[in-house]
Amino acid sequence: MSCTEQPKQNLEKAIVKVREAAAKGAQIVCLQELFTSLYFCDVEEYDNFKLAEAIPGPTTDALSVVAKELGVVIIASLFEKRTQGIYHNTTAVLDADGTYLGKNRKMHIPDDPAYYEKFYFTPGDLGYKVFKTKFATIGILICWDQWYPEASRITALMGAEVLFYPTAIGWATSQDEATNTEQYGAWQTIQRSHAVANGLHVVSVNRVGFEQNGAMKFWG
Repeated sequence: MSCTEQPKQNLEKAIVKVREAAAKGAQIVCLQELFTSLYFCDVEEYDNFKLAEAIPGPTTDALSVVAKELGVVIIASLFEKRTQGIYHNTTAVLDADGTYLGKNRKMHIPDDPAYYEKFYFTPGDLGYKVFKTKFATIGILICWDQWYPEASRITALMGAEVLFYPTAIGWATSQDEATNTEQYGAWQTIQRSHAVANGLHVVSVNRVGFEQNGAMKFWG
């Protein structure tokens, strides 16, 4: 889904989309990386730390109610405030009865033009994890984790049946088409390689549309 600068609007929109997916038969619904805001890591700006929240917290509480009502598993990627000065890029898992199953923190943090995530996020310290939900045992890695084969391999060996990647990746509209196409192809290839090598389904859930005043087009 596309996002705005208003977290409340993004949460409300996400809930609508979860309802739509459930009505079509979805059992597990994964939201894209940092779904409550625009992708703010294109700049190093201290005001953006105001977007962070506790996990569990208000967003997981709201989604827990929806998960229980609809009987679906919800995977929610959020900007986590662990304590003053320590923040993580974190995904929470809510089971189909609304139970909070836990969270996983992004391990690999990029620091590239338009992806200045090391300014915001401390690398995850929870290790690789799987979650036994009502419908499947799932593994969750986050965006940049997808470029590292050991992450998917370890998660698969822990028993994951499906691997989810909440993601925020795209191409800069200022780059030439050939470079963008090459990058997109590499991104698709690495996802497929994880599925083939580990014998499981891989689901990458990306942001969509243009952000950064049209400078970035996401691949969702």
